[in-house]
Amino acid sequence: MRSPNEKFNTVSACASTQVSTRLPLPVWLMATVLVLVTVALYWPALQCGFVDYDDNVYVTENPHVENGLTWAGVKWAFYNTQQAAYWAPMMWLSHELACQFFGLNPWGHHLINVLLHAANVVLVFFLLRQLTGATWRSFLVAALFGWHPLRVESVAWVTERKDVLSAFFGLLSLLFYVRYAQNKKTLNSQPSTLNYVLTLLFYALGLMSKAMLVTWPFVMLLLDWWPLKRFTIHDSRFTIWPLLREKIPFFGLAAAASVVTYLVQKNGGAVMSMATLPFGVRLENALISYCRYLGKLFWPVNLAIFYPHPVYWPMEQVLLAGGLLLGITVWCVVVRRQYPFMLMGWLWFVGTLVPVIQLVQSGNQMMADRFSYIPSLGVTILIIWGVCELIRQWRYQTMVLSLAGCATVSFCLVLTWQQINYWKDDETIFRHALAATKNSYVAHYGLGFILNKRGHTDEAIAQYLETIRLEPNYANGHYSLGNTLNTKGQTDAAISQFQEAIRLKPDWAEAHYSLGNALNTKDRTDAAISQFQEAIRLKPDWAEAHNNLGNILLKKGRLDEAISQYQEAVRLKPDYAEVCYNLGTALVTKGRIDEAISQFREAVRLKPDWAEAHRSFGTALGMKAQTNEAINQFQTALRLKSDDAEAHFGLGTALSAKGQNDDAIFQFQEAIRLKPDYAEAHNNLGTALAMKGRLDEAIGQYQEVVRLYPDYAEAHCGLGVILGMKGQTDDAIHQFQEALRLKPDYAEARHNLTHALELKNASTNR
Repeated sequence: MRSPNEKFNTVSACASTQVSTRLPLPVWLMATVLVLVTVALYWPALQCGFVDYDDNVYVTENPHVENGLTWAGVKWAFYNTQQAAYWAPMMWLSHELACQFFGLNPWGHHLINVLLHAANVVLVFFLLRQLTGATWRSFLVAALFGWHPLRVESVAWVTERKDVLSAFFGLLSLLFYVRYAQNKKTLNSQPSTLNYVLTLLFYALGLMSKAMLVTWPFVMLLLDWWPLKRFTIHDSRFTIWPLLREKIPFFGLAAAASVVTYLVQKNGGAVMSMATLPFGVRLENALISYCRYLGKLFWPVNLAIFYPHPVYWPMEQVLLAGGLLLGITVWCVVVRRQYPFMLMGWLWFVGTLVPVIQLVQSGNQMMADRFSYIPSLGVTILIIWGVCELIRQWRYQTMVLSLAGCATVSFCLVLTWQQINYWKDDETIFRHALAATKNSYVAHYGLGFILNKRGHTDEAIAQYLETIRLEPNYANGHYSLGNTLNTKGQTDAAISQFQEAIRLKPDWAEAHYSLGNALNTKDRTDAAISQFQEAIRLKPDWAEAHNNLGNILLKKGRLDEAISQYQEAVRLKPDYAEVCYNLGTALVTKGRIDEAISQFREAVRLKPDWAEAHRSFGTALGMKAQTNEAINQFQTALRLKSDDAEAHFGLGTALSAKGQNDDAIFQFQEAIRLKPDYAEAHNNLGTALAMKGRLDEAIGQYQEVVRLYPDYAEAHCGLGVILGMKGQTDDAIHQFQEALRLKPDYAEARHNLTHALELKNASTNR
């Protein structure tokens, strides 16, 4: 006599066969339809940009990812435990691979997400068909899974590559597990080793994409029960233990992934402390969230990138949610023999949500659409198989199923298309989040960030202030408010915000870095040095922090230390033109001109349109008497920036060294026109005029120098020479004496003074 389960499965198979006979379509064609519709539906996502809410951490401001797929990047992907508080090497490698092919063009990154999601839709179809033989039900489940609005966040957000990638490997793992299980005719037969190994391999890859797959061994047990029927609930004590034994490696991987994920997130600050959010509060939120996920699955409106955690829920809502969940669970248990898919689907939903239901609070959200990517499959299976069973004996079941399926799918397609449009840019995402939720401090923060990026600083400040009002302990809000205030010149207020951000998040390297910059602006250089050193301690491979620390050390006269910081920055980021320039400047000050020339040469190679770098390069070349090349660099600088007084001066000096005094005079005059108080230009113009015999004009230039800078010894000496040439010996002697007073070791002034005194004595004796 057949059991109720066997009867049901026979009837189900017959119903499936009946529908398939009436609407025959090749399986490959159905799979192709799923792929094409999925890709077409999500194609607008390719027009979306990066989101400055985590995409910067994962891709756009992550040098390990930006450099593409390199050996150093591969090592970083496996050893990184700091970035984004995730250990997910496969996810990081996928981002590196995307940058390798597409750089930072967002469409390529979105394309990978879309293709992975399309692959997942087909895998769901093949998996369910392999499990049940029900082609059209499997097709409908796959379509609803792939085209539901709750999927948009996982697909249209580059950061959520981990969702679609982990699901891809997880579904492959289940597909090979089903083949392994179906190949075993009895529990005691020899296993299919290849399928088992592939199951384990893809499971490991899935865990290395996102640890949410820690529940997969339990999902395999659910499939063992239905539809594989490798054991039944009422006699599980006799058959479940061999099934558990064969899954020991899977449980081991799941346990290891759970421990690693918890430790990494805790060290990264993503896991809240028990004191901040008590377990009772987290349990209440979990009960409400389960019901919210169900609600959004059936009525997917007001979806948002962030759902703020209310901290405390009204007790009546908690009791109602708990009662609803308990009632569904009891009902599924009661009908498990007649409708085994009910309990399987329900436990799939409840169980796979456990890692992200916030019992261990990760982040500040109450829930997230992306967390439903895998769990929603359980409820979808429950619904489709349940509806088919409900109307199994109806006369027009095929027509009813077809109409209901088309209506539901069409509803999902329209809402999904609309939801994708909310992801077209950052501002639209966060404005929609504010409209869809209440008191979303993250949405206010995100909107403020975008407004500030677009130059609307006052509006951005208003959004940041609202962020802090809603969540005073949100370190990001204080940090970004500080940055915006700093750009408006409100440095003291900015320093206060940075300090608050550091108090809330002491190990935040970026906050220490920004505080260092602000303190430096206020000339609090010692305090700034301390902040940059702390930023480097927390993030040793941060080239910009080394560069800024070098700038302050240079300003403090600690030349060797500054050079050391610049050299480390160049080592970390060889294509960093600014630090090459700064290192060259420091080396010039140190007198290491050849090394400085090398750095300036690299700076102009990396940034050919940088006028100041060409000018400094020319100056260094002039110091080594490489006059022709120096002239070329000054001319390039002036071509790029014609009003650069220093470049005119440098060109004039180089031309004078070549004996081209007329051209040199013009360049010095141009420098003075642009910068009237340019003492060096007046001084060199005086020298060039004297060489042309225009002594009165030369005297005028030297007199202007000493008027501007009375302590300019070289100008006093030059003026003395011209006055001597004019026969004004006493005045010349006075100028030489003044030059020596200012610069006692000035040999040229001493020589000229001696000569002038000799001339005066000779004249007196005559």
